[in-house]
Amino acid sequence: MNLDVYSSWSYAEAQAPEDTVIARARERGRELGVESVGPATAGLLTVLAATSRARNIVEIGSGVGVSGTSLLRGLEGLAALTTIDIDVDHLAAAREAFHEAGFDSSRIRAIAGRAEAVLPRLTDAAYDIVFIDADKAHLPEYVTQAIRLVKVGGMILLHDAFDQHRVAKPAVRQPSTVATRNATRLLRTDERFSTTLVPSGVGLLVSARLK
Repeated sequence: MNLDVYSSWSYAEAQAPEDTVIARARERGRELGVESVGPATAGLLTVLAATSRARNIVEIGSGVGVSGTSLLRGLEGLAALTTIDIDVDHLAAAREAFHEAGFDSSRIRAIAGRAEAVLPRLTDAAYDIVFIDADKAHLPEYVTQAIRLVKVGGMILLHDAFDQHRVAKPAVRQPSTVATRNATRLLRTDERFSTTLVPSGVGLLVSARLK
């Protein structure tokens, strides 16, 4: 990475101070081996949620609650989050973060299970934001479901859209990288969406549904 680019990236990350709720969540993440969204991306999620005026959000991959907390902090008091994770320990850590952040538990539906089994049961065009931060093997399937779930005027957010900075290297054909490219292509080639890639952290793909 060019030194000037790296310096700017580091500066942006440093401009996103985090409170004790997120710090404790990150500590639980380290204990569980979970890598959460970085500080700048967490801040961006809050801004995107706030500007969207979202009422219903789906999160695919709860992690330890860093992304869910960041999204909820940008929403009004009646907004709801549905968060899905196959690991019950991750869900427990996320619930702890939500509780420490002061969110009413009635606003949060935490579902333990495989996202590929849970998502088809959710209502079409019922969600303002679908945030994806889950296993790469099923990523194109998650994006396909997200397209079905998101409302016109809503958005799909894909974390780690760089696949740990491998996507930009054409010679890299790791399964996770190929899955990320395929998932990105689904949104970029869908005329109903306007899609851009934000170089925050390990990349955040932002795709707004126009029609």
